[in-house]
Amino acid sequence: ILNHPSFSSRWLVPLMKYQSMAGWCGKHATRNFSTDDKVTNGRRGYQQKELKKPSTAVKDNDAIIDRIQKSTRGLKKGPVGHTLSSAEKRKFLINTLLDLEDSKEAVYSTLDAWIAFEQDFPLASLKQAIVALEKEEQWHRIVQVIKWMLSKGQGNTIRTYEQLVRALEKDNRAEEAHKIWEKKIAHDLRSVPWRFCGLMLAIYYRNNMLDRLIKLFGALEACGRKCPSKEYIRKVEVAYEMLGLLEEKKDLLEKYKDLYNKPSNSDRKKDRRFKKAEKKAG
Repeated sequence: ILNHPSFSSRWLVPLMKYQSMAGWCGKHATRNFSTDDKVTNGRRGYQQKELKKPSTAVKDNDAIIDRIQKSTRGLKKGPVGHTLSSAEKRKFLINTLLDLEDSKEAVYSTLDAWIAFEQDFPLASLKQAIVALEKEEQWHRIVQVIKWMLSKGQGNTIRTYEQLVRALEKDNRAEEAHKIWEKKIAHDLRSVPWRFCGLMLAIYYRNNMLDRLIKLFGALEACGRKCPSKEYIRKVEVAYEMLGLLEEKKDLLEKYKDLYNKPSNSDRKKDRRFKKAEKKAG
C-alpha cells in the first residue's frame, strides 16, 4: 500500500490511528449496549448495529485501507474519522469509557479527542452513552462524563442534573448531590418535575438528612405543589417521628388522609399480580 502511486504520506497517521481503533472495537464487539428501549428527545432510540469482528488482523487492516481508498474524496473535506458510522463511533466511545483507568484527566482527554473532528457537538450520542453506562452501573464514570459535558456548555437541562444527582448518590456522594441540587435546581421549585423532587426526598431519607427532607417538603408545599404520592408522604411522616415532631406528623396525616386511602401505583401493581396468581391457581 505504501508503494502504491495513489498513496499519500498524509494518510499515514490517520491510518495508524484507525487501525488501532478498529482492532480495539473488534476486541470488544461482544458487549451489548443497545438502547432500543430508551426514548431520546421524544424519538425512539437508535438501533445498535453490531460491528463484525474480523477473523484476523490482516483482514481488519485490509478493510480499513479499502475504506480509506474508497473515501478519498471525503478526505479532502475532513479526517478519516468521518467514514465511521455514528453507531461505530458511539460503541467505540462506550467501550473506551468502560476500560479507562479511574482518572478524571483520562476521561476528559478521551472525550476531548472523541469530539475533536465533530462538526456539531454529539449530544445525542453522549446521552445514549450515559444510558449504556447506567446499565453497567458505572456511576463514577457517569458523573465524570456529565461534568465534562456541562463544562462544554452542553446538556444544561433538568434531566441532565437529575442523572447527575442520582449518579452522585449511587457513588456515595450524597452531600455533593445536595450541593448540586441547592446550587442549580432548588431556586425554582415550581418548575421542577415531582419525579426529581421525589428523588431528592428519597436521597435525604436514605442518607439520614431528615432536616433537609422536611425543609424541602415544606418549600414545595409553600410553592403550592401538593404531594402526588403517598410514598413521599410516608418519608416525611417518618422524618417527623424520628425528629420528635409529633404534632407536625399528626397535621400531615390529616392533610393527606385522602391520599393515604388512595392505592398507589405499587399497590395497584401488587393487586394485579395477586389477581393473576389467583386466576392461575383457579
